[in-house]
Amino acid sequence: MSLARLWQQQDRKDEARQLLAEIYNWFTEGFDTKDLQEAKALLTELE
Repeated sequence: MSLARLWQQQDRKDEARQLLAEIYNWFTEGFDTKDLQEAKALLTELE
């Protein structure tokens, strides 16, 4: 999340989205946790 946010600020949104999406897609459960909710929100921002 931190690296993705940094890249977002550095206008490297495509790289940030790709990195975060790869990790987010590893998960098969736990989508109601705060961390994954924040990750999903950041992915939405990066689209």
